[in-house]
Amino acid sequence: MAARQSAKNLMQVLDVSEASFEKRFKALCERRFENDGNVEKTVRKILEQVREGGDEALFALVKKHDGAKLDALEVDHDEWEAGIEAVDPADRAALGKATMRVREFHRRRIPSSWEMKEEGGALMGVKVRPLSRIAVYVPGGKAAYPSSVIMGAVPASVVEVPEIMMATPPQADGTVRPEVLMAARLAGVHRIFKMGGAHAVGALAYGTESVPRVDKIVGPGSVWVATAKNLVFGQVAIDSEAGPSEILIVADRSATPAWVAADLLSQAEHDEAACPILITSTKGLVTKVQDQLARQLKTLDRAKIAKQSLTQHGAIVVTKNLDQSLELADRYAPEHLVLAVEKADVALRQVKNAGAVFLGHYTPEAVGDYLAGPSHVLPTGGTARFFSPLGVEDFMKRMSFMRFEPPKMRELGNEVMRLAELEGLTGHGQAVELRLQKIRRARREREAAREAEVEL
Repeated sequence: MAARQSAKNLMQVLDVSEASFEKRFKALCERRFENDGNVEKTVRKILEQVREGGDEALFALVKKHDGAKLDALEVDHDEWEAGIEAVDPADRAALGKATMRVREFHRRRIPSSWEMKEEGGALMGVKVRPLSRIAVYVPGGKAAYPSSVIMGAVPASVVEVPEIMMATPPQADGTVRPEVLMAARLAGVHRIFKMGGAHAVGALAYGTESVPRVDKIVGPGSVWVATAKNLVFGQVAIDSEAGPSEILIVADRSATPAWVAADLLSQAEHDEAACPILITSTKGLVTKVQDQLARQLKTLDRAKIAKQSLTQHGAIVVTKNLDQSLELADRYAPEHLVLAVEKADVALRQVKNAGAVFLGHYTPEAVGDYLAGPSHVLPTGGTARFFSPLGVEDFMKRMSFMRFEPPKMRELGNEVMRLAELEGLTGHGQAVELRLQKIRRARREREAAREAEVEL
């Protein structure tokens, strides 16, 4: 996409009044990062190695790609306990608070089984049950993410999934970060495996001698992880496709430039490919936010990553009014939508497409990342148009059931046969007709018996 920015301005600016706006905004919305053929080819090879070679291949791949030589893939009891003991008490308390809040949020609405009855002897309904074994993938490359453990595992724990696995890349010395181990204990994880990347996804999808096969894999990861998850879909279930992180801020004149810039940087620091977007009808905000970005970058630990995100994938969009800002935000369908406006609750009514919405000036995206309650595992790449945040529903499956007694079959059987005939599926109709014949025969026998009693 074209970049219109001076040396001072980090983010390109798009103005709805420009003739080229529609073309440029469309390019902004089409931010899904397609994998080149080499990535998919390599991932397919890795998955096949794991599938065919089991543990032997997996140990070799962990050494090659994770940079750790392991004696065992699974974190044992002593290592887990030692890691927990190493966590600072204040950090432990913060993780505990986050876990408690996330657990309480997801407990509020757990799907339940239900049934309905009809006159004539019909019973129908749905049985809702947890999946048997799931896995949460937790990234571990550029940073430690205990929050991802909590956000991924707690919803599964709430609905009592019997086996909750976790996979995360080990450090060079073969250990898992203590804060990640602490988060796993709090979140209800049962087993932890030291492996990352495509080979971890393959092991969870196919199973090896040490790693049991799971029913579903959830959680964000690198392009290698995302590609692997897409390729094993069907062998196992996966959550929505995870791409680079996104934040879109809709701001009006009531917004504080420094806060807006800080929120943009909170996602830009995640990854060079992250997408920070500001949409505003307040033109004076543009320069002020650009100035704040430059100023705050000077003290940001991950400034190099954030700067690349801002310059290559970021943008400020200038609109005519708030309604137009919200309309464009809906078209973008962001992972995180911040409504930094005076009447955020009113603006929320117009929002249709977003993974999570942050209302008002005192709700930065960071609170959602850590302890507000909703999971931060959210749809990216515009998939918020049809995908939802990770929740308890993702760890449950529905099974419908139905029962027809003879009176109900007699009532509806002819319509079933007509519909089967309409589709040319005579076997379907025959299955019903045979039962109707028995029902009619039984009815005739009952009538004959009654007539015989009268004659006596």
